[in-house]
Amino acid sequence: MASTKMLKLPEVLEEIEMSRAAFYRMRARGQAPKLIKLPNGQIRCRRSDLDAWWSNCELSA
Repeated sequence: MASTKMLKLPEVLEEIEMSRAAFYRMRARGQAPKLIKLPNGQIRCRRSDLDAWWSNCELSA
């Protein structure tokens, strides 16, 4: 079974070029990529979930 790439929140923020505060505002509105909270309290995002979120952000012409 292939392992799923898990991104740390700072990696996600860097990729989408967004501040942590703006990201959490977007998350509160239900518009952020799906996140996973680990038992130690850290947050991760699956690469596939971030890619799917990017796809949903695309504007159709």
